[in-house]
Amino acid sequence: MKNSLNKKSILITGGTGSFGVKCLNYIFKKFKPKKVVVFSRDELKQYELSKIYKENSYPIRYFIGDVRDRDRVYRACANIDFIIHAAAMKRVTASEYNPTECINTNIIGAQNVIDAAIDNNVNRVIALSTDKAANPINLYGATKLCSDKLFVSANNLVGLKDTRFAVVRYGNVISSRGSVIPYFKELIKKGKKKLPVTDEKMTRFVITLDEGVNFVINELLSFSGGEIFVPKLPSIKVIDLVEAMLSKNAYEIIGIRAGEKLHEVMIPKEEARNCIEVNNKFIITPQLSWWNRKNLDIKIRKSGKVVADNFQYTSDKNNRWLSIAKLKKIINE
Repeated sequence: MKNSLNKKSILITGGTGSFGVKCLNYIFKKFKPKKVVVFSRDELKQYELSKIYKENSYPIRYFIGDVRDRDRVYRACANIDFIIHAAAMKRVTASEYNPTECINTNIIGAQNVIDAAIDNNVNRVIALSTDKAANPINLYGATKLCSDKLFVSANNLVGLKDTRFAVVRYGNVISSRGSVIPYFKELIKKGKKKLPVTDEKMTRFVITLDEGVNFVINELLSFSGGEIFVPKLPSIKVIDLVEAMLSKNAYEIIGIRAGEKLHEVMIPKEEARNCIEVNNKFIITPQLSWWNRKNLDIKIRKSGKVVADNFQYTSDKNNRWLSIAKLKKIINE
C-alpha cells in the first residue's frame, strides 16, 4: 500500500502527551506498523500507557528519554522510518519563568532530532508547531519559530540522503491536557459561578485532537520537504466558550497575561508571500528548496492557488466560527 505506515517503524517523541496517545491509537487502528517507539521522559505516563498497549500484544516499545539528551535521541532513532516530533515545553508561563529549559527542549532538542534522523537515515520527519510561532511575543512562541526554521532548513543538510522534514502548525486543541476546557471544567466542578477570561474580545482557532492527528498523519505521508502545513480551522470567542460551558456572561475579566495574544495569527503577512491555498489547508512553501523545487511546483503550486498579497490568517478575521450549540456538542463529546 503506497503512502502507508504499514510495515514501517515509527518514533513518536512526546509520545505520552495528549497528541501522542491519540496518535498511537490512530496508527494501530488504521495501519499495521512494524513497530512504534514511544519516546518520553515521564515513566509514570509510560507505565499507564503500557497497561493499555502491552508490548506482548502490540508492536510497541517504550523509551524513557529526553530530546535534550542527544545520545538517547540517536539511540531511539536507530532503524526508524518515520518520526513524529511532538515533544516540547508548551506552557507559556512556565517557559517565561524557565527560559533556558524551554530553549534546551524546543530548540536544542529539535536539532538533536534532526541530526539523529539524518545520521540514522530516517525517511520522513514531521514536527508539530503552534500558532504562537507566528509573530511570537512570548518565549515559547519564539523557540517554536526557531524550531520550525530548523526543521525547514534541515532539508538543506541531507545531501544525497532521502531524509525529508516538514512542519504542521495549528491552534488550540480542544480538551487537550492543560488547555482551557479541562481548566474550566475543574472550576465548574468546584462550584465557581464565574470563569476567568483575560479579555472579552479574545478569539482562538480550535481543532479537535482527532482532527489534529488525522491532519498530521496525512501530511506525514504526502509532503515533499520544507513545507509548513496549516489546516483551515474554525474560530471561537472565549466568552462563547463560557456560555457553552456555564451560562451567558458568567465570567470575570482578569486581564491579559504575560505573553498572551488577544487573537491568534497562524499565517502573518510576511509568510503569506510563500503561501498556497489547497483545499482544506494552507501550505507555506520554503524560500530555499533546491532539494525538490520541481516536486513542490508539481504537487503544490499547480494544485492550489497563491493567496492574495495582503493575506493574513487570523482568528478574529476568520470566515468560519463555531456556534455555542456546536461548542456544547464538542465539549460533551
